Amino acid sequence: MTIKEIETVCYVGAGTMGCYNSIAAAISGYEVVLYDVDEATLQQVPDRHAEMAAFLVGGGYCTQDAVPAALKRVSLTNDLATATASADLVSESVFERLDVKRETHRRLDELCPPATILTTNSSALLVSEIETAVERGDRFAALHSHLGAPLVDIVGGPRTSADTIDVLQRYVVSTGGVPLVLKKEYPGYVLNAMLGPLLGSALMQLADGVASVEDVDRAWMAARAAPMGPFGMMDLFGVNVIHDSWQYRKQDPFTALQRPKILALLQPMIEKGELGMKSGTGFYHYPQPQYQQPGFGVQKSGSTEVYNALQAALIGNAALIAAAGVAEPEDIDRAWKTGTYLDTGPFRILEAVGVPDFLLTLDSEVAAGRFDRDRARRVGEYLLRSQKQTQGI
Repeated sequence: MTIKEIETVCYVGAGTMGCYNSIAAAISGYEVVLYDVDEATLQQVPDRHAEMAAFLVGGGYCTQDAVPAALKRVSLTNDLATATASADLVSESVFERLDVKRETHRRLDELCPPATILTTNSSALLVSEIETAVERGDRFAALHSHLGAPLVDIVGGPRTSADTIDVLQRYVVSTGGVPLVLKKEYPGYVLNAMLGPLLGSALMQLADGVASVEDVDRAWMAARAAPMGPFGMMDLFGVNVIHDSWQYRKQDPFTALQRPKILALLQPMIEKGELGMKSGTGFYHYPQPQYQQPGFGVQKSGSTEVYNALQAALIGNAALIAAAGVAEPEDIDRAWKTGTYLDTGPFRILEAVGVPDFLLTLDSEVAAGRFDRDRARRVGEYLLRSQKQTQGI
């Protein structure tokens, strides 16, 4: 059921996220305008909407009968003034470059009706880096969705009003999403701030010759009863997406050491067009990858050490998010489970492992150069402090 504050939603950028979110909104009963500056991109939208609608129907999001009416609620345009004329909510998904996003929102701020809420779907940039480009800071926020998962991050900027956050929460629920309101902005939000380091750990184990692609995925799948491992996930997301995330990420002394090794692994794949599922070849060959074959996920010798490294990346970064005051442990677990469809979050895993044993593993990862020493110190301080509070010490 739609909410009274929003009748028309404008999606700026008709790429993957714009197409996916716009068809979901239309299925949910909203009038939708999808804008893109490129006419050729707009011409591809009907086919992409049809594919994504089939995916949503197959996943139980809606019935096939709901699709034709939804498609009639979508209009396409390459004129931004026309796109935003009646918009109550704007969701921007343009190229991940700060100058492009700031200029886009400056124009939106000028063109949109005064009551329109402006949001960015940026995955890499902070809301505070963009929101100074607009006058309506009280009606600006990050509304960050995850392709194929119902989790939606909501992050207010320095001027965002409580009313705006409330409307966005109810809008997300009305589209079948699961809203997660962060207490403050954080690079990678919550899910990506855990998933990115997990994938980084997998890549570093491969780069250092510690484990093969199959070793890493087998260890994760066996321990977590997961349908795919980190390298299968990278094939799903697109090897080029993972490459770009390392190529263009903000550097710190620790990631600067990892970056050359990881890019050396990924660059040859990019040059050969081995981009994952969409190209038929990535870390695996498709449509019948090895990890889907019977017996693949059976634990083998050495799997424990490989899995412990992945676990350290996941739990360690979950603890950093909580220590920064971004979200509570139960919300972090909920974000992980909602975004990955797995049944256990990092803090629940930690309960089973125990803080002392986990910190020993984390020390090993620091020694191996796969976890930053300063970050590990902050993780340890947070976990030991939390443990004392839980025990009433």
